[in-house]
Amino acid sequence: MSLTLRAFRGAEIAPMVEPFAHLRIAVFRDWPYLYDGDLDYERRYLADYARSDSILVAAFDGDRLVGGSTGLPLSDHSEVAADLADMLPTNAKNVYYCAESVLLSSHRGQGAYRGFFDLREAHARSLDATFSIFCAVIRPKDHPLRPKDAQPLDPVWRHFGYAPLPGVTTTISWRALGEAAESPKPLQVWIKRL
Repeated sequence: MSLTLRAFRGAEIAPMVEPFAHLRIAVFRDWPYLYDGDLDYERRYLADYARSDSILVAAFDGDRLVGGSTGLPLSDHSEVAADLADMLPTNAKNVYYCAESVLLSSHRGQGAYRGFFDLREAHARSLDATFSIFCAVIRPKDHPLRPKDAQPLDPVWRHFGYAPLPGVTTTISWRALGEAAESPKPLQVWIKRL
């Protein structure tokens, strides 16, 4: 089994919205996001990427989409940008937001994450961004749905040059498994100078 990565930029993302929406719902259902996905929301959310200086790095096993990672200028992600504008070490216009990386568990360990970060960061540099950030959900250690073998991804993110921005968190709302409606979830901001 080998993966092929393909980068889609801006309007090129439009035909990928539907398959990537299904993939996000499937992967984010697991720990730690526990996302009870909504296809209509996914379509609206991802359609914004087709109207931005965005990138979708898609991982394929043959013709099958098995992973993907997105990014866009932070100023184009209104939900996160408004929260963080005054807490970043630079103007939000200099920051590229790495939104998500999702990969089916059956295809992990083949270097896709390295490719996800490399291609998103190269795209960010081409837009003259000086920092790259992403947000990681914060879950309590005693969360009832935490798998016994759950391992934090902090070492992986540090390996790619990111560090948590001390004291800087944000919230994004989604409906988690067992919830009747969306609720805000806290996320830690991680940052890297490009």
